[in-house]
Amino acid sequence: MGHVPFHYRTLDELKAEAAVLSAFLPLSEDMGPLFEPLPLGDLSAPNRIAIQPMEGTDGLPDGTPGPLTVRRYHRFAMGGPGLIWFEAVATKPEVRASAHQLQLTEQNVGNYRRLLDEIREISMKACGSCPVIVMQATNSGRYSKPTGVPEPRIAYHCPPLEPEPLDDACVISDDEHKSFEDAYANAAKLAQLAGFDGLDVKACHRYLACELLSAYTRPGLYGGSYENRTRFLKNCYAAAAGAITANRFFLTSRLNVYDGFPYPYGFGVTEKSGLTPDLTEPIRLIHELREQYHIPLINITMGNPYKNPHVNRPYDHGAYIPDEHPLTGISRMMQGIRDITNACPDLPVLGSAFTYPRQFAGNLAAGMVQSKSCAMAGFGRMAFAYPSFIQDLRANGTLNPKQICVTCGGCAQLLRQGTPAGCVVRDREVYRL
Repeated sequence: MGHVPFHYRTLDELKAEAAVLSAFLPLSEDMGPLFEPLPLGDLSAPNRIAIQPMEGTDGLPDGTPGPLTVRRYHRFAMGGPGLIWFEAVATKPEVRASAHQLQLTEQNVGNYRRLLDEIREISMKACGSCPVIVMQATNSGRYSKPTGVPEPRIAYHCPPLEPEPLDDACVISDDEHKSFEDAYANAAKLAQLAGFDGLDVKACHRYLACELLSAYTRPGLYGGSYENRTRFLKNCYAAAAGAITANRFFLTSRLNVYDGFPYPYGFGVTEKSGLTPDLTEPIRLIHELREQYHIPLINITMGNPYKNPHVNRPYDHGAYIPDEHPLTGISRMMQGIRDITNACPDLPVLGSAFTYPRQFAGNLAAGMVQSKSCAMAGFGRMAFAYPSFIQDLRANGTLNPKQICVTCGGCAQLLRQGTPAGCVVRDREVYRL
């Protein structure tokens, strides 16, 4: 069955379609599991719902959070999440994804500290608890656009992402990779000064650390073998770990376990598997990060929002019509999250892609946690559209259909334009296409 827009009026209708598609969608009407605390190493999240890192493209030119950035995180805090996975913060000026991407520096660390204090204060007053807050440290790689004009830095030439090959000068040398690794030490140092609880060495959605995981065709120290393809990520971890001085500060990653591209251009597949996920290498990598750096959780995602966004966030409206049913895509994500959870039973797994079921998104999140298919459910687009959704789930056990995200892709379109991103449907007095 091909692409079908969302049309489900009842939970039973959604369950019936999932059954027809043999889609793995554990749906529960008991929201209780979402509001149990989750131990995360030396910390504890007050509930099992996380706000995923959604870039707002609204920082000031020097990387300081702008007024809309502050507004967004205040709104998130009011909702009472267990964890806020703070949006991408560039590790160096030249690898910012836009001229308005956030960047934490010695000059603006006080601005971040104030914002984090405000998040915790607002959440405590509104909900009686404080979220764990993780900073996503990023190197945008092929999506670098520090002045608003593309300045791609790539690990290797990837035909699925380059209809016309980029100039060879865009390929990062081994020596340049080493300098990019070193930047994670400063990111970790400043993140601690700002008051973050942890640092995400971002390895998803084909930004640099993610792209290197599939660099089968790259020669040298950073390509070919599994050891070489994971070298950059592990060296970034080592650099960050060497800068940790704060008690209870931890490292983790938002990690692509499947890119949605065939070998040799995608991670999470093999020569023989085609487009069918093979999670052998991702599971091996997660075990190694857990053993060496004692990561207290891992955030799992898939796909590339620039090329195959239906893989990581199924939608009703977008730049193309996928050749698969949205529930098939969600099922692939949920199965992958479950398989990682089963393979890493001592590591809490934060899952993604819960927004598409709209008013039934909470049912999917609760069902995944209740069935022990993940430890925590992450929401991105839903938080843009409906920042109080967690409070409604707690109070009513349901979501208001008049406030939910309708997966129209408007927020992503704003992001691609390099303009402040938010919900063009529910927050239209601020955000317009």
